[in-house]
Amino acid sequence: MRYTQTVFVLQPFSETATDILSALLADIGFESFVVTENSLEAYIPTALFSEKNIDEIIVHFPLDEKISYSFTEIEEKNWNEEWEKHYFQPIVIADKCIIQSSFHHQEGEYQYRIFIDPKMAFGTGHHQTTGLILRDILDMDLNNKSVLDMGTGTAVLAILASMRGANPVLAVDIDEWAYNNARENIERNNISNIRTVLGGAEALGGESFDVIFANINRNILLQDIPVYEKALNTGGTLIVSGFYKRDIPAVREKCESCGLVYTGFREQDDWVSVTCKK
Repeated sequence: MRYTQTVFVLQPFSETATDILSALLADIGFESFVVTENSLEAYIPTALFSEKNIDEIIVHFPLDEKISYSFTEIEEKNWNEEWEKHYFQPIVIADKCIIQSSFHHQEGEYQYRIFIDPKMAFGTGHHQTTGLILRDILDMDLNNKSVLDMGTGTAVLAILASMRGANPVLAVDIDEWAYNNARENIERNNISNIRTVLGGAEALGGESFDVIFANINRNILLQDIPVYEKALNTGGTLIVSGFYKRDIPAVREKCESCGLVYTGFREQDDWVSVTCKK
């Protein structure tokens, strides 16, 4: 698969602006992001690249930033090698879980060691939203509970849930690249009870779950929370992330309108995960 690299220059440059821009770009097909000292590098399959879609985002950007961009089609690369050289470094969650690539040899004793070769898929644990739900999983009793991981990306959440005793586990992603990468990572960690499905919320059918994780983005969540509520068993837990603290009222209102009970949130750098019960 060929990719187009797009470099966005924001003036003034801020973490908040790059986070918002990344989320908006993800909605139009961008899959991977690298923040440099003064720009945002974003990668999208060349077949999905559209200047019109990018220009639309810039025109309606919610902050008062001047955004310019340039793009180039990049040669096919060994993405694991690129991550090893430049981006993906081992990360430790709550001193209990380490997430590393198969090409790193990280010393130390950890209760859970997860091997992720992310390629271009989201979900290495480095982004705040992934880290928030990983911490939620470490705090939960998942023994013999059925789990759904929506927008699974690399399947890191599904893998940790399985390691924590969840059974069975369903990992769903609408992106074929992420779906294939999830399958590879599940096999890499010798997990046998995670089923993967390519699709969105419509792919759930009539299945139900004790716990649902959905790390996507605000707009998709607001659209799909009613579907998650129907798929959640009585007494079950829904944890959603992929949005900012300021978005909690809208997410909470949608959850409560579906009969779910809001129980709180976890926060990191203004990103949050929200927990509801049924």
